Amino acid sequence: MSNREGFTGGFIAGAAVGGLVGAVLGTVLSRRAAETLLSEPSEAKTRKIRQRKASQLEADSMEVARLSLEDKIAQLNQAIDDVRLQLGDVNGNAQTHNSEGSIAQDS
Repeated sequence: MSNREGFTGGFIAGAAVGGLVGAVLGTVLSRRAAETLLSEPSEAKTRKIRQRKASQLEADSMEVARLSLEDKIAQLNQAIDDVRLQLGDVNGNAQTHNSEGSIAQDS
């Protein structure tokens, strides 16, 4: 009968210790899970904010690049117009000279 009394006492002590260990582990793990769940939305918000800032910076840099390209295109168009005017003057003079020269050569 002493074995039964020892078994019952050990069983109760084991159940108490197991329950205590289980309660502590449950509390610790539930706190970690709660922190993880609570921190995920803030991390997601942080990521979204960073993505918005990055897209805004990208849009700003694209706008700056577009304006810069427009300036370069305007400069190139101006240079082309200047060269056309110069070549038009040269070609106009050259045609007159060439026409006279070819007439002189034909004669």
